[in-house]
Amino acid sequence: MNFLLTAATAEKTTNAVKSLASGNTQRVEQLIQQGIDFCVDAGKTLLLAIVIYLVGRFAIKILNNLLSKALERRDLDPSIKSFLKSSVNILLTVLLVIAVVSALGVNTTSFAALLASVGVAAGMALSGNLSNFAGGLIILLLKPFKVGDYVEAQGVAGTVCDIQIFHTLLTTVDNKTIFLPNGALSSGNIINYSRQSRRRVDIAINVEYGQDIEKAKALLFDLFKKDQRILQEPAPFVAVSALAESSVVLTVRLWTEAANYWGVFFDTQEAIYAEFNKQGISFPFPQLTVHQA
Repeated sequence: MNFLLTAATAEKTTNAVKSLASGNTQRVEQLIQQGIDFCVDAGKTLLLAIVIYLVGRFAIKILNNLLSKALERRDLDPSIKSFLKSSVNILLTVLLVIAVVSALGVNTTSFAALLASVGVAAGMALSGNLSNFAGGLIILLLKPFKVGDYVEAQGVAGTVCDIQIFHTLLTTVDNKTIFLPNGALSSGNIINYSRQSRRRVDIAINVEYGQDIEKAKALLFDLFKKDQRILQEPAPFVAVSALAESSVVLTVRLWTEAANYWGVFFDTQEAIYAEFNKQGISFPFPQLTVHQA
């Protein structure tokens, strides 16, 4: 009798173990299947996001090229073209990011709200860049300079090579690139050397005391007539501007086309030096006279 009870108990235990093992196996299979389904769905979503990103980048590149060609056909200022291309590229990139995030399953409404919050915080933290953005708009509207102009501002000078959303790029005469913030640039003093078609060349000449000033003036006017780059209207101007400690100072004022400014400035001084030496007109040099009692 006890043997029968023991056998029945063992059978029940075995059945319970088999049932538990079968349940665990089913649960493991369900978990594995759920994991596989999740990986497949995640893979599809990730693949879709990657495809959208790649297609979007390609589309942005094409749109940027089309915009560039369309702007080239328009008679617009190069600075406006640069600003528009930069702005459109940023806008398209933001839209692409939103599309990729949406493809990943993120709620775009929540993402937009988050983006707006981040934008407000970033705006407060980057108020200087907002000022630069506004400065860029002011520069494009008022046009104190354009691409290709030679300007001086914020203690530096150079040729404007690009006007971007936040910065204006200058190329100096020694081929350095300077990034000037548009905010400070639009609110500060700007000297535009290319705005006018003509520029005045100012030269100071020191002549030794005792020299014939009228002869020196005549030689100067003869030199100015020989150089076709020097305009005769307005007429060249030469006058004694100071009686210095060791020399008579002659001030020369010449007008030339803006593109010829530096050539006239350097070449004229070299020609004056050669002609004065040839005609015996002396230049002063520092000297000290000692009288011994």
